[in-house]
Amino acid sequence: MAAKLKKGDEVIVLAGKDKGKKGTIQSVDPKAGKAVVEGINVAIRATRQSQTSQGGRIPKPMPIQLSNLSLVDANGKPTRVGFKIEGDKKVRFAKTTGDVIDA
Repeated sequence: MAAKLKKGDEVIVLAGKDKGKKGTIQSVDPKAGKAVVEGINVAIRATRQSQTSQGGRIPKPMPIQLSNLSLVDANGKPTRVGFKIEGDKKVRFAKTTGDVIDA
């Protein structure tokens, strides 16, 4: 299946403890169906001090299920993603506004 959400997309969380928050996708794991979003689903991880880095309690964004994320359209509202053929290219578009996402 084609990727509806990609790295760098602005998304909003639909469900979970961070419901309603917005962020940018840092990475996507299509096999597991999860994505890491900046500032969303943050866990505190304790790390040991090393010569290169300071130890302590470090916040780390954890993966969130793709079904709990929705793309943000031009109006700032959540939208579903569709696909259409423009010329000879397959492009993503926002279902609410009909705007093409990637040009």
